[in-house]
Amino acid sequence: MPEAATLPTVEDAVALGLTRAEYDLICEKQGGPPNQVELAMYSLLWSEHCAYKHSKKLLRTLPTEGPSVVMGPGENAGAVDIGGGLVCAFKVESHNHPSAVEPFQGAATGVGGILRDIFAIGARPIAVLDSLRFGETTSQRSRYLLDRAVAGIGHYGNSIGVPTIGGEVYFEGPYEQNCLVNAMALGIARREDLVTSAAVGVGNVVLLFGASTGRDGIGGASVLASAELGEDDDKRPTVQVGDPFEEKKLMECSLELLQRALLVSLQDLGAAGLTSSASEMASKGKVGIDIDVAQVPLREADMEPFEIMVSESQERMLCVVEPTDVDAVLELCEKWEVSGAPIGTVTDTGQMRVFKEGALLGSMPVRALVDDCPLYDLQPGKPTGTTYPAPQALLPPQINPRRDGSGEETVAQSANELLLALLCSANVASRRPLFEQYDAIVQSRTIRRPEQADAAVLAVQPLDGGEHEAVPAIAVSIDCNGRRVAADPYTGTVAAVLECASNLACVGAEPLGTTNNLNFANPEKPHIAWQLTESVRGLGDACRALAAPIVGGNVSLYNEGATAGPIYPTPVIGMVGALPDARRAAPLGFVREGDTIALVGPFAPSLDASELAKLWGHELPDGLPAVDIAAVASAQAAVRAAVRSGAVASAHDVAEGGLAVALAECCLAGGVGARVALEDDALERLFGECSGGFVVSGEERALMDMSEQTTVRILGAVEGRSLRINGQIDLSLEELAEAHSALAELFA
Repeated sequence: MPEAATLPTVEDAVALGLTRAEYDLICEKQGGPPNQVELAMYSLLWSEHCAYKHSKKLLRTLPTEGPSVVMGPGENAGAVDIGGGLVCAFKVESHNHPSAVEPFQGAATGVGGILRDIFAIGARPIAVLDSLRFGETTSQRSRYLLDRAVAGIGHYGNSIGVPTIGGEVYFEGPYEQNCLVNAMALGIARREDLVTSAAVGVGNVVLLFGASTGRDGIGGASVLASAELGEDDDKRPTVQVGDPFEEKKLMECSLELLQRALLVSLQDLGAAGLTSSASEMASKGKVGIDIDVAQVPLREADMEPFEIMVSESQERMLCVVEPTDVDAVLELCEKWEVSGAPIGTVTDTGQMRVFKEGALLGSMPVRALVDDCPLYDLQPGKPTGTTYPAPQALLPPQINPRRDGSGEETVAQSANELLLALLCSANVASRRPLFEQYDAIVQSRTIRRPEQADAAVLAVQPLDGGEHEAVPAIAVSIDCNGRRVAADPYTGTVAAVLECASNLACVGAEPLGTTNNLNFANPEKPHIAWQLTESVRGLGDACRALAAPIVGGNVSLYNEGATAGPIYPTPVIGMVGALPDARRAAPLGFVREGDTIALVGPFAPSLDASELAKLWGHELPDGLPAVDIAAVASAQAAVRAAVRSGAVASAHDVAEGGLAVALAECCLAGGVGARVALEDDALERLFGECSGGFVVSGEERALMDMSEQTTVRILGAVEGRSLRINGQIDLSLEELAEAHSALAELFA
């Protein structure tokens, strides 16, 4: 039994985020009240961030199996087969609350954490993408968070030598106090080299290597991400501090240890530190683990045992090693100038035990710690009126509609003015000022950089500059429009999945698997529970229809402030696909004058929850038009086949801002104009949004071949130095470019 001491009370448990009922259950599992070390460990592993206690039941409804899936949910990252004996590992995770408190380190350590998830399963990281949400650009706070978060992402990725190849950023009022920083990483490994995190082999040594352990990050991600963010809380001490150069050494050391078959299993240390990593390894292996905190290398000598167990110091890995290999592991750690120390043993007790120099400080059943946290049933309730009871005032109208004598709105602006207003709006303007802060080409794999194509494209093998018959590649996209999910959680989530798949189709890639980061507010509130439930239902339906199963992901709840209210529901979707030849990956920009332009797919646009509706100051509608997933999937297949065959010269899906914005983006990316004739001049046709529209260019006969699978409408031709649509829009490339560069002033 642990040494006798004054035991914490139920009030102490509540202060750590547990409920009274959960404390009672812990006492039952323990056979008595927990001591300080035990309570600290339970409080973290039973937190929302670690236990998923309000979402796990929903997540079990998602599709997780498919012919390409090699490693699914439950490991550090998922992996899909990309051919040639290789797999692509990928995952997305959030660092929202830490980034709201300290944006540079919050974003930087978010990148570091997701990279460790990739090399923890034996894959070499080859790319990072990010998905960001901030308040309106008129807010000084949002501009500060944007600047520092982007700097943190660039600092970590650029320093460690992993390219940041894409991403997205949106600016909306509901993210003012709770910004979102989601990071996605990809890696490549030989299939036979993958390793799991399950601790096995009674008597094997548990070894910690990497950076030393300090007080930074104690209770950080797990506590910050498990409760609403108080606007007056000073929580900077709980934000982890990252060192990308230390992580680079750690990554190379880990990969060489695995390549030399010196490790039985490997796990990174993230939220809840040693507590989470050791307990989860024991749970997966159905064993016990003993840890001696006196053996943990420390930066601060006076750390308490519970602090050592829950510290979230960065750049650390935990591994299981056979006793005969310990010296070889430590020798390799020394080669890479990485600290390494045996700190424990795998046992057959089924207990997670904490010692200090032989004295037992805590003993907990592994099953109780990891598997027996109570799971809660959500109590969803669809709100009346609008689906999103926005707590903040809407952004003042950026375009003021004129009203006629009857009070009906009429368009006060010309179509030219509307298009320019959309192009310079924060959610449509070029993201180049952000991407220019990231190295997108290090490692020599990048085929399509940000804003060159709808999806990022990476060669499976680094390019050597020589001629190749074909360049097998993977493509990746990350996306979500939170405003549309707020208007209709089911349809908005379906649209986010379809948007990712459409981006892949535009470069000729077929989806293999999906990851997700479900960013929502307080699930204990009925309308948030309803949003989460409907969103997961849409995610499952869309992934099943596209045969793109979920291989892993993350849930971030309680993104809500005491006075600022909830964020928009934001289920960020990341999708990976494969294409046989990267040289055929279509750019989004028009390529040749004289090419025919066509609109492909079941395009039925609506202004509901669109960017134009936001600029007009419209409230969110109560629902969106239904999406025909099968019809959109058929259009994606047609575009994908046309790109692979070389039948189209460019491909770009219609997204925010509608068809007119998509055409303008094609002109700007290609440096050439277009003449277009539409069926009608309705604003919905020009600026409405929906899933399933693609702007493609090429020879007319080749474009019309797609009509066997989907709708094809000839729009016009690539020509000149301006965009002309139906005589309503006539703008030069220079005018379009000036409007589209509006975000540059944020980084001036």
